[in-house]
Amino acid sequence: MLTNMGFIKRIFSSQVLPSWIILLMDIFILCFSMVLAYLLRYSFAQFIAHYQEFLWTLLLVVPVTVLFAKLFHTYSNVLRLSSFSDVMNIFVSLTLSFMAAIVVALVVDAVIKGHGPLQVSVLLIAYALTFVLMATMRMSIKMVYDHFNEDSGRMLNTYVYGTKESGVNIAKSLRVQKGNTFHLRGFIADDPAMKGKVMMGVNVHMNDEDLLDHIRRDDIEAVIVSPAKVDIIKENDIADRLLQEGVNIYLAPDVTNDWKGTGAPKQIRSIQIEDLLGRDPIHINMQRISSQLQGRRVLITGAAGSIGSEIMRQVAAFSPYQLILVDQAETPLHDIRLELERSWSALEAPTIVADITNQARMEDIFMRYKPEYVFHAAAYKHVPMMEDNVSEAIQNNVKGTKVLADLSVKYGVERFVMISTDKAVNPSNVMGCSKRICEIYVQSLARKIQKDKSAKTQFITTRFGNVLGSNGSVIPLFRKQIEAGGPITVTHPDIIRYFMTIPEACQLVLEAGSMGKGGEIFIFDMGEPVRILDLAKKMIKLSGRQDIRIEFTGLRHGEKLYEELLATKENTKPTSHDKIMIANVREYDFEDIAEDIDAIIDSSYYFDSMRTVGRMKDLVPEFKSLNSPYSVLDTE
Repeated sequence: MLTNMGFIKRIFSSQVLPSWIILLMDIFILCFSMVLAYLLRYSFAQFIAHYQEFLWTLLLVVPVTVLFAKLFHTYSNVLRLSSFSDVMNIFVSLTLSFMAAIVVALVVDAVIKGHGPLQVSVLLIAYALTFVLMATMRMSIKMVYDHFNEDSGRMLNTYVYGTKESGVNIAKSLRVQKGNTFHLRGFIADDPAMKGKVMMGVNVHMNDEDLLDHIRRDDIEAVIVSPAKVDIIKENDIADRLLQEGVNIYLAPDVTNDWKGTGAPKQIRSIQIEDLLGRDPIHINMQRISSQLQGRRVLITGAAGSIGSEIMRQVAAFSPYQLILVDQAETPLHDIRLELERSWSALEAPTIVADITNQARMEDIFMRYKPEYVFHAAAYKHVPMMEDNVSEAIQNNVKGTKVLADLSVKYGVERFVMISTDKAVNPSNVMGCSKRICEIYVQSLARKIQKDKSAKTQFITTRFGNVLGSNGSVIPLFRKQIEAGGPITVTHPDIIRYFMTIPEACQLVLEAGSMGKGGEIFIFDMGEPVRILDLAKKMIKLSGRQDIRIEFTGLRHGEKLYEELLATKENTKPTSHDKIMIANVREYDFEDIAEDIDAIIDSSYYFDSMRTVGRMKDLVPEFKSLNSPYSVLDTE
């Protein structure tokens, strides 16, 4: 008995039956239905008497049915994946084929005056029997296949959040491919009209106070969120409630309403912290950006970094004439080169290993490639590192920006877009102040060339806060700490930060770069602040780990407890984009500050950090060091 069960399981575990076997099965069903139709219409003795008529009927109906089956591909489908559309296909094919046979029967009957060899009543009975048996055969094979291939011990009891098209199609895909890890047990809806309804044989539950009771009763281990419900889980507390209950949350891909193919469940992925922190999609003026970048030579510094590489991807979509990618990190730049070969093989995109502070090297690049558009994303950005390496912060951030800005003027670059940071607002650390000095130089240079009309370059600065998932940011750090078994290190229980996603930040950079007239500092709406302790707790819940603890390590050198709020009506002017504002900042005269900035750069080569930071504070009076040895300079 066990041997027979194993044999049957092997049969129903096979991938696909050949089409000719399915066709033979359908022909057998047709012949069987014809015999049964005659037996139902006549007695057995009469059937023997009408044997010749039966053969003539088969000779007509079988070829006609096979012809229409070929036209509608009714025997080409995979039986274990049969669906309602396949059954409808069979219905249409059989209807047309039997209608054709009946027409022939009526014509013959009219010619032979009531003594035709074909009986319309028999054909109608055979038509109904054939359709029922073919549909039943397919559904039965599907059910048997599902039975022998379902591994209930490996599957997760699952609710689908969403009862519209996208949610229903997710559920259908789970039913079609039972080899996946999700077993559909119900739906979650927000519409009160759906309360108590049954869909696809399972209950619909409301997203209300009773939801957790249903989850416990049905032993739910996973909830798959449809694309239409992603915004809802960001805005309300359902994610926290589910995670607190130990339920894993998965996101379905943002696909069209008609999910076809058996690979759909494999596209479902675990929810990430970025999904919960992300905001509404950013809408940018694609036409304006495209008109400025299409067919142009675009240079990107820091092209191997988180921001630079994403700018590269977004700019590549606008079909520039050439992308010139510059970074001093060899291996990450090589990875970018391979990505370009995979995704944009037709795009000319030289990848150049170079240091932006090397004036001769950068001049050679400008002279050789003649960029028309520059995105300057190269910078040292880690606050504690730059507190300990003041000279490098000045040389890379300030001198590098000065070199690039001067060369952009010299070689006629049309637009120079510099990536700055929210830490440049009332800076409390060396890194933030170095970026503020970059802003001062670029903005004052823009005012100078506008005033004396000595060049055409438009200088635009963009400021934004922390970027989710960027290299060295808090989220990748927390992930590594969780994978290592903890602890997660948080500097202070009350520390908060503003976040945006990498694509969102880069889209806003492109939009601001396209709308700037020169000399502006654009700042981005960063949304609501995030408490880092809450972020750590949520990431622990998402990981499913119960053994991860949190340690508080104290504020690092130069670190603020609360970041400055970038966008307020008092310190900004609105633009045509609701998420982009222009900062109201102190303006400097180029002649007054150029000498001071040169002095700061020169001072950095003596590696006297106190002296260099003192000069920085003279140029940027609002620079007040926090939790830093340079705080003594503020006292003095």
